Amino acid sequence: MALAYYYINRLFKPIHSYCSVNSIINTNLFTLLVMYIIGISCFYHDSAACIIKDGEILAAVQEERFTRIKNDDSFPQQSIKYCLEYCQIDLGVIAYFVFYEKPFLKFERILETFTATSPLGFIQYLKGMPIWVKDKLFMKRTLLRNIQAISPDSTIKKEQLLFSEHHLSHIASAYYPSPFNDAVILTLDGVGEWATTSVALGENGKISPQFEIRFPHSLGLLYSAFTHYLGFKVNCDEFKVMGLAPYGNPAYKNIILEKLIDVQEDGSFHLNMTYFNFLNGLKMTNGRFEKLFGAKRRKPSETILQFHMDIAKSIQEVTEDVILKIAITLRKKYRSTNLCLAGGVALNCVANGLLLKESGFENIWIQPAAGDAGGALGAALYAYHDLTDSKRELGLQRNDYMKCSLLGPEYTKEQIIAILDKQNICYHLYDDEDFFPKLSSLLVDGNVAGWFSGRMEFGPRALGSRSIIADARSISMQTIINKKIKFRESFRPFAPAVLEAHADEYFELDCKSPYMLFTAPVAKSKRIIKIETAASGFDKLKISRSVIPAVTHVDYSARIQTVSPANGDFYTLIDSFYKLTGCPLLINTSFNVMDEPIVCNPDDALKCFLDTEMDILAFKNIIIYKCENR
Repeated sequence: MALAYYYINRLFKPIHSYCSVNSIINTNLFTLLVMYIIGISCFYHDSAACIIKDGEILAAVQEERFTRIKNDDSFPQQSIKYCLEYCQIDLGVIAYFVFYEKPFLKFERILETFTATSPLGFIQYLKGMPIWVKDKLFMKRTLLRNIQAISPDSTIKKEQLLFSEHHLSHIASAYYPSPFNDAVILTLDGVGEWATTSVALGENGKISPQFEIRFPHSLGLLYSAFTHYLGFKVNCDEFKVMGLAPYGNPAYKNIILEKLIDVQEDGSFHLNMTYFNFLNGLKMTNGRFEKLFGAKRRKPSETILQFHMDIAKSIQEVTEDVILKIAITLRKKYRSTNLCLAGGVALNCVANGLLLKESGFENIWIQPAAGDAGGALGAALYAYHDLTDSKRELGLQRNDYMKCSLLGPEYTKEQIIAILDKQNICYHLYDDEDFFPKLSSLLVDGNVAGWFSGRMEFGPRALGSRSIIADARSISMQTIINKKIKFRESFRPFAPAVLEAHADEYFELDCKSPYMLFTAPVAKSKRIIKIETAASGFDKLKISRSVIPAVTHVDYSARIQTVSPANGDFYTLIDSFYKLTGCPLLINTSFNVMDEPIVCNPDDALKCFLDTEMDILAFKNIIIYKCENR
């Protein structure tokens, strides 16, 4: 396992060559008055496409929302079509198509990994090599063929296809949409081409890479290894580990730090590859890993025990410690008080909440599509700023560059009514002044509603366009939604969507959280003070901890979304509920059932509504009752 030590001399390794967009630049394209660029990510997981115009983000969407295949990795043909339709342009108008990583560098890693671990990786090498030779090794040809298929009458030149690097795409996705002129940019994920952790500086619209940690030493892969060990899906269910952690105790934290990961005071780290098998690609962990913890990997169908909760808590705390150490080091090393985050690990909202309190950074901005889907956006933005000298107007008071991450399809009232009529759905129409009070009163009565309004969200979180909503004051609502509607594990918490102006009344949070990416404690004044019983494990769910029990996790925390007038109808609804009840928040969870993507169009919403025990489906000015449509 020499590879485990070969790449790292000092674990925070300076980047000697961090290639920018590479291509023969067609200078004739610069004569265009308007520059459209499409960013693409695909062929691993969370395929997506976005379109920008002169640096402005116009549309972005994940392919899974159209295909209905969770974490779809296919070429994002339908996503690109949507981007073109939204802008009312054809393929021939696009100046550049930018892929979010460099396949040759990734192939280099795979080849060198095989060489270093041979003969252990030979079977996986034989399985994967035909795919690489057929498609991935000749990615430029594959991408051009797929792009051309969208519009056979258009001519796409090879010079129009550019390639970013995986982590550079993440870095750009975090910095360019942020409100900061200068910032430290931190990316943490499983692995890109080689990098697993990257640090860059952003200043005056330019990105300057600084340091990186390289494969196989990866905080993201470490967390995924425990996701696998706990019986969940890798690259999909990591958030389940985060949600499970508060039920446990960090009983195995010291074992992880002593045996699995060596963490330095500056946050640099390296993994002991003796316990992992992802180098040869067969599986995440091995028998030594299971022996270390004294138990076999949990099968997905097996009961979750206190042991599994303790494992989840232990790896969560280790992850938080590493991220915090890195952030503190960066704050001391660089002068900026601003931090930008991206990469899959940046979706760990519990760790993000800790950074707010203890990292020393005054302002933190996280890309809402922090995973690979956001790489499409970062690739396009980096290409634009690398190829042009355009300046960004910045400032903390500037409008959100991500447009509340509402970058997907929307549907008019007329389109929705046509769909309802076609399916013989009984519905009720209201004007604005009656619609919001009526829906609010239905929520007060204990109904659970599917909420479909405006443009669909980009990223993994439902932010008030494709949401399931309910009254957070209900003691039973968390169980009802999990069991009867989401069909998912009972331990999963729900997020509160709270009016921005009232957030500090209910939560210990002194900043905005529009993307549901920070966890903070429920305010002590809103807690129900009780003498804790001896309850353990999932029995903790039976204890009511606050005046908003449906969104208060067992450790008194909540994953918060702050809602402002920029959120349109969703803000109006919560404000209406507040005027009726005095409570300025609602439960907000994604409009889908477990293992399905968030709904995209009205047909998806109807199917989810009719297939579950949801009480109400609300489109703008339209309310549908389950009791009238059985």
